[in-house]
Amino acid sequence: MARGAETFLSLTLLLIYFTSGERVQLVPGQKTWCVAKPSSDDATLLENIDYVCSQVDCSVLQRGFPCFYPDNLMSHASIAMNLYYQSRGRNPWNCFFNNSALVATTDPSYGSCAYA
Repeated sequence: MARGAETFLSLTLLLIYFTSGERVQLVPGQKTWCVAKPSSDDATLLENIDYVCSQVDCSVLQRGFPCFYPDNLMSHASIAMNLYYQSRGRNPWNCFFNNSALVATTDPSYGSCAYA
């Protein structure tokens, strides 16, 4: 198969994946957030936190900052992955994390911890 055809096929499959019935249809301009899937395992969540915090400022997750509590992997991973997602333009592919995240249309902010 020619390289151009492979690229076209890859892009077509990617487009089908992101527009399939499994995805939420978003209204243009609708605010979205990226959160960890509840089914994600701890090792994956840790990998996500490590990766994201090497790319963006995760200081809000430190003790004494607004998003430290609850102090658990699911919460910290969700906040970190959302920081990355927001900083990269809120594209669906910036909230994939090896299928361990999902795009939410309801603001997950709580208490004094505001998701961007």
